[in-house]
Amino acid sequence: MRLLCPFLIFCVLFSACRSTEPEVRNRPSIVVTTNLLADVVRNIVKDSAEVHSLMGPGVDPHLYKASIGDLRKLVAADYVFYQGLHLEGKLGEVLSKLSRTRPVFALTEGLPADQIITADEKSAYPDPHIWFDVSLWKDLVGLTNEKMAELMPGAAVYFSANTETYTEQLDSLESSIRRRMDRIPVHKRVLITSHDAFNYLGAAYNIEVIGLQGISTLAEFGLRDVSDLVKLIVSRDIKAVFVENSVSSKSLEAVVAGASQQGSQVRIGGTLYTDALGDPEGPEGTYIGMMNYNINTILKALE
Repeated sequence: MRLLCPFLIFCVLFSACRSTEPEVRNRPSIVVTTNLLADVVRNIVKDSAEVHSLMGPGVDPHLYKASIGDLRKLVAADYVFYQGLHLEGKLGEVLSKLSRTRPVFALTEGLPADQIITADEKSAYPDPHIWFDVSLWKDLVGLTNEKMAELMPGAAVYFSANTETYTEQLDSLESSIRRRMDRIPVHKRVLITSHDAFNYLGAAYNIEVIGLQGISTLAEFGLRDVSDLVKLIVSRDIKAVFVENSVSSKSLEAVVAGASQQGSQVRIGGTLYTDALGDPEGPEGTYIGMMNYNINTILKALE
């Protein structure tokens, strides 16, 4: 999908502003960037608003490029939400321009800076994968509730009640994750994936995480990276690595093949959901369902 140039952005915005026949609808339209955020917003607003996600199942937000159709949805929305922390990649440029004329909000702006993990000790580049720490995701849910109450004050009590119910569900999820992770022996708690998406999971639930790529799938890896990871797997007798639903599995398949040539019995332990939810008709189409699937997959392979 081709990235929109500034001229096309201007043209779509200009034509939208000149429209003399506004769309008539009974409920406000909220457009969000990812289906992860869409799940949050839907749990809060329920039937009081229409929620549309630009990115569907299996879409990598790091690489996503806006289309003309996307921009039309954005300019037609009453409110636009995105996560921020550079998760949306080049789409962030479009959202920045759009915010000059439309109500556009980055939901992570209210999170405490000391809770955001950086790419490495030498970089201030933030790790955007905050949803893998359920406690931090609950904070984002609270911030979303506050923003919705501000935008639609007449429904604030309704939003608050929905948020309380959803937060209780997230509390139960977090307790369940801790119980399951405790079943994995400490020396086996090594999670190797295609890209470095699980740092928050590792920090929150005491598991070592290693990614072949950096925190963004825009980062590249080379033969030395594969070789270094093969050496680590062989030296530590690691039995499983994990591919991701929004990233090509070829890189880790090369790692498994290299380790096998050196006598390792490492295997692909399963496919994890990282930057997007699954099919909306299935259990992995919700945040809670996605997290349960991931934890169960990790547990089965490493326990």
